[in-house]
Amino acid sequence: MTTGNIQLLNDTLAKAKAEDRAALVAYLPAGFPTVDGGIEAVKAALAGGADIVEVGLPHSDPVLDGPIIQTADDIALRGGVKIADVLRTVREAHEATGAPILVMTYWNPIDRYGVERFTEELAAAGGAGCILPDLPVQESGLWREHAAKHGLATVFVVAPSSKDERLATITAAGSGFVYAASLMGVTGTRESVGNQAQELVERTRRTTELPVCVGLGVSNAVQAKEVAAFADGVIVGSAFVKLLLDAPDLPAGLAAVRALAGELADGVRRG
Repeated sequence: MTTGNIQLLNDTLAKAKAEDRAALVAYLPAGFPTVDGGIEAVKAALAGGADIVEVGLPHSDPVLDGPIIQTADDIALRGGVKIADVLRTVREAHEATGAPILVMTYWNPIDRYGVERFTEELAAAGGAGCILPDLPVQESGLWREHAAKHGLATVFVVAPSSKDERLATITAAGSGFVYAASLMGVTGTRESVGNQAQELVERTRRTTELPVCVGLGVSNAVQAKEVAAFADGVIVGSAFVKLLLDAPDLPAGLAAVRALAGELADGVRRG
């Protein structure tokens, strides 16, 4: 039986902690701007200094995502991206870099593909796990059983609106890390990440030993440093995607992704 890379994910987060810094987690959608281009973008983010990458499985109705990622998803879907392409993105990026690669996906595509099949194939591709923003914990038993069997992390999302009791339920069911959404709303770049995120991280930490990584709104080194002061990981997505959307061509986009990853990697080092 193939085993996924949850241990690699755990070790990577522990290593960042041992270095007294936050981990840098980059998000990029599979199939954008093309399948091959998307694989190169993941490699560029890791080459620049990202520790971990979340590969987005493009969805026609991405409820958590703002206009930048929606635009990229739309391009990927019109390009005909399939789950096989997402798994290929994970496989090739992991083989090239040795880094932990997760898939971020809404539940419906996995449900339709088949939980057992998806977990087995993600593990075989070298994946470290899944972030499942819309899977309710109380309905996650089947997923968690197969994820655990295949050595994959199950990362749940918590939000400032989550009550303490609910936080404890969510974190008890999760593995790898907890994804703390810094604010109510959708992904995108923002002026400030704010105090809500810090309060949420503190509340979440009271319920779990898992690392807490903060996403939604971080787009530059200053914000990364701000979040790294209180979180175990800093998640950046829209800022990378925007660089690829705005670039005149793929090589320019890849260079920009690599450069931003380098700036953010400096930011999470807190020094």
